[in-house]
Amino acid sequence: MNHPTSRRPGELLFNLLVLIASLFLFWQAYAIAQFSSLSSSGALPLAATSIMVISACLVLIKTIRLPLEPHVRFIRHIFPPIIGVVMALILMFAVMLEPIGFILSAAIFLFIAMTFLHRKGWVVSLGLTLVSLALVYCVFRLIFKVILPEGIIPEREIMAVISHWFSANF
Repeated sequence: MNHPTSRRPGELLFNLLVLIASLFLFWQAYAIAQFSSLSSSGALPLAATSIMVISACLVLIKTIRLPLEPHVRFIRHIFPPIIGVVMALILMFAVMLEPIGFILSAAIFLFIAMTFLHRKGWVVSLGLTLVSLALVYCVFRLIFKVILPEGIIPEREIMAVISHWFSANF
């Protein structure tokens, strides 16, 4: 196994966040049964989170001792701007999902993401968006019967007209 000789930007912060999360989970595991006995409901979560806390402490101490890698920059090598843009698009999709519905928010998300990432022009992005959205909608809504947020597009009425049209013609 290779042992790192230097620390990358953001590595120390990440290890600190892992330790904080492990401590929080340890506290939650302790709250289950306050370690009343080895056969209590909290014994296994308490043991698992204890291992997490100890491991996180050891990794954090090891990371603190490593020197920072000199020529690696966080923004350029670890978190380039394109990652931030995609994360912002995902956040925008999540926020818009309930108010305007799945179809419209997914169409906006896919169009912007494909235009930005694919860089083949807005006509190609629009075509890919429509095909992708139709496939995703058919698989999840029609085949798996997943209820998707309706929003401002009257999906139920559209589906009723389509099903009535198919039942009348066949």
